[in-house]
Amino acid sequence: MAPGFLLGLREGIEAALVVSIVLAFLARTGNRRHFGSVWAGVGLAILFSIGVGAVLFATGTELEGQAEQLFEGSAMVLAVGVLTWMIFWMRRQAAGIRRSLETQVGEALAGGSSFGIAALAFLAVGREGLETALFFLGAAASAGTTETILGGTLGLLAAVAVGYGLYRGSRWFNLRTFFRVSGILLIVFAAGLLSHGVHEFTGAGLLPETARLWDLTAILPHSGGPGQWLRTLFGYSATMTILEFAAWFAYVVAVLLVFLRPSRGVPVTTASEPAVETA
Repeated sequence: MAPGFLLGLREGIEAALVVSIVLAFLARTGNRRHFGSVWAGVGLAILFSIGVGAVLFATGTELEGQAEQLFEGSAMVLAVGVLTWMIFWMRRQAAGIRRSLETQVGEALAGGSSFGIAALAFLAVGREGLETALFFLGAAASAGTTETILGGTLGLLAAVAVGYGLYRGSRWFNLRTFFRVSGILLIVFAAGLLSHGVHEFTGAGLLPETARLWDLTAILPHSGGPGQWLRTLFGYSATMTILEFAAWFAYVVAVLLVFLRPSRGVPVTTASEPAVETA
């Protein structure tokens, strides 16, 4: 459940950040009448994301044997790619995301179109929703569908609470720290997805079989207990092969080195920026 919660919380907060900035700008400029357009876009994006996720999960359950292994392996590798892009995109763009969104909302207001505001909310939230659906698919392959969906739902609910705090200008939530810590955890989680993807591709005959690096089945099996938790969150396997570990280790080292390198783009330091006077 932990990976689903982390993914839901991270993606949910990114979407909540966008919505809170848009709502705060509309309130500050005396355009509260457009709040309905924002929520309409958000609602449609949520329904669209749920529909895409349902199709992906249904497709995965219909496949068997090699086809299932290829589908799950491809979903995991694709999720790793998108997850990596998302982590670095937020790291690079967070410093200017407020100004960019306010400019887009201002242009929509100048055009006198509520549709433009709804479309902005739909695209911003829909992008996060599609990413979430893809991540859940990859996580469910190793953690189980029920656990992933339950954890993701709890994470999204927590993100809603954080989003309300962002809109109200709460200073207790430090976005800079959150995105840095969650980014590190997601990198390790993505490495586990990549390792599991390699496992699926090996089973499908797409990659060569390699010797087991260790066999800890008798000590710490990944089928239950602490081993299962480590497997779903960090990609642990009681019977990890040399190729699977090489993929995990290479990804963690390479991506963490780049992620932890000082960057010019500094994320939002606190949640106070989207604040508005609500009196």
